[in-house]
Amino acid sequence: MRVLLVEDDRVARVPLRDDIAEAGYDVDEAGSAEEALELLGRKGYDVVVTDLRMPGMDGIELLERIKAESPDTEVIVITAYGTVRTAVRAMKLGAYEYLTKPFDNEELLLLLERVRRMKEVMEENVRLRRRLEERYRLEDMVGKSHKMQEVFHLIRTVASSDSTVLLQGETGTGKELAAHAIHGLSPRRDGPFVKVSCAALSRELLESELFGHVKGAFTSAIKDKPGKFEIADGGTIFLDEVDDIPLELQVKLLRVLQEREFERVGGTRTIRVDVRVIAATKVDLLERVRRGLFREDLYYRLNVVPIRLPPLRERKEDVPLLMKHFLRKLGAEGRIEMTPEAMKLLMDYDWPGNVRELENLVERLVVMGAGPRVGPKDLPPEIRSPAPMEGRPSLKEVLRRQEELERMIRMLGSSEPRLGNASFEEIVEAKERELITEALRRTGGNKTKAAELLKMKLSTFRDKMKRLGLA
Repeated sequence: MRVLLVEDDRVARVPLRDDIAEAGYDVDEAGSAEEALELLGRKGYDVVVTDLRMPGMDGIELLERIKAESPDTEVIVITAYGTVRTAVRAMKLGAYEYLTKPFDNEELLLLLERVRRMKEVMEENVRLRRRLEERYRLEDMVGKSHKMQEVFHLIRTVASSDSTVLLQGETGTGKELAAHAIHGLSPRRDGPFVKVSCAALSRELLESELFGHVKGAFTSAIKDKPGKFEIADGGTIFLDEVDDIPLELQVKLLRVLQEREFERVGGTRTIRVDVRVIAATKVDLLERVRRGLFREDLYYRLNVVPIRLPPLRERKEDVPLLMKHFLRKLGAEGRIEMTPEAMKLLMDYDWPGNVRELENLVERLVVMGAGPRVGPKDLPPEIRSPAPMEGRPSLKEVLRRQEELERMIRMLGSSEPRLGNASFEEIVEAKERELITEALRRTGGNKTKAAELLKMKLSTFRDKMKRLGLA
């Protein structure tokens, strides 16, 4: 810790300086306030120890100047002419402490130790805050486009509240990043952030995952287990793909949102939690409500603050910026440069997999050792040679057809009405085959991307391919 001792009396100054130095501090000395200000401007100090009464500028004026020019510098005032009035004035002006001569040098050393510890705590807090901001900073969500600036504004605005947030956007648009950013910028940042993938579990497992269970609640429940809502107490729970929660479980989720309480599966004890809920969906939840697949009351409980994450095709001006960001993350900044022809292909591409697809492309280019200049030949076929659009349905139309098929299947159930010379099942199969073939064509045969394009689980997509003879 750097200390500046200001005292016009050299006889008093030198032994005090020696004691401060012997205590392990880096100490400089000044014989006047003017000299002290000159040193402060050149070097900077953590603490200034100054006499109050000196020729020229006195200690009170010096204190005012220090606080104006270096507000983080602590000031300890010492004088033989101490009065209550000067002590009060010095403290009001921001002095850390006030000592009256004569005093034991040990008193000053104890004060310096207190300042040192306080500074260490403050610096550690700054480091932790920076580390947290580094982890959850909005810069992880790269974008200079107007649409992304609107998203950033909403995230900053809503972060300080406890309001429920509904993140809407296609796969790969950054919904989880947005959820992390909201949590990291919120007063709950020191609490847990708990993610639940609602689409990955069966109804029974999802209920236990969310709300926990007691021993004996079902065959494999060999001991009590807390649910994610309990684990997230004091923090944030992120319900990804909330639209996949079964109707019968939606009632229980609604109660948690309204009352902040629930019971474990098989239990009778009511558990209360303090949790902020962020939900995410890639589908039109209101449309699900209209079709009876999602509770209307739950929808409005979740949709307090809706934030839409735009697909990459709606903000293509962000593509070059995103590429630089991903190269930086991979430690490859400056190693890869896109030719104008390659960049034009990237800007013309529709990015069905959104930001995640672009990140995967950048990683592939780095891993495969592409560069230093990347041309069209280095890009994957779906970007390099997209199929002609003429005669092909739009992505919106493809998804609309899938929604229509789902609706028809639910309405008609297991019946097989005859439609012309073909059965209903045969027509459904033909439409499914058309959708899957189109999705594979758009993604260059990549099954994972094709399944994402059709908003379908990969396992379901593969089963359908096998059943339709497309595998």
